[in-house]
Amino acid sequence: MDVTTISLIVSIAAFLAALYAVFMINEMKKTPVKSESPNETRPLQLQAYERLVMLAERIGLPNLVSRANQQFSGSSAEMRGLLLESIKQEYDYNATQQIYVSPVAWEALRNLKEQNMLIINQVAASLPNGATGFDLNKRLMEFAMTEKKGAMHQIVLEALNYEAKKVMK
Repeated sequence: MDVTTISLIVSIAAFLAALYAVFMINEMKKTPVKSESPNETRPLQLQAYERLVMLAERIGLPNLVSRANQQFSGSSAEMRGLLLESIKQEYDYNATQQIYVSPVAWEALRNLKEQNMLIINQVAASLPNGATGFDLNKRLMEFAMTEKKGAMHQIVLEALNYEAKKVMK
């Protein structure tokens, strides 16, 4: 076979493939895609908002410190690691819920996670060498009670509640 024959065969095959693709696209356009009505997804959305409210509560500094402080007697570095890992696990566990909520709601939760991790790292870095986990927790609770940034989880909770109420209407 010469080059002309091979190129002719390849051209015909490409033409047939393109024709088939055009035919399939037209068929797919004719077949309606079943979309779920808002009433079918509403329970999933509300459940997602419930879970994200729980996430915001659990990674809020007061609750996080309260849970981690139970029967812990290690160093501040160990407590820092425990707190950061707890935030990461909670966030990762609920990451799939982002498909049911608004991008704004998910971004608020992501910002809460990042902010709390930053606060924990900064407070831990400010402690003297030899500080205990109790010392770190005490400073974190003081921060949460006195600083506006320490109550960011309350703002996120309000935003989630507002959006959930919009879904319920």
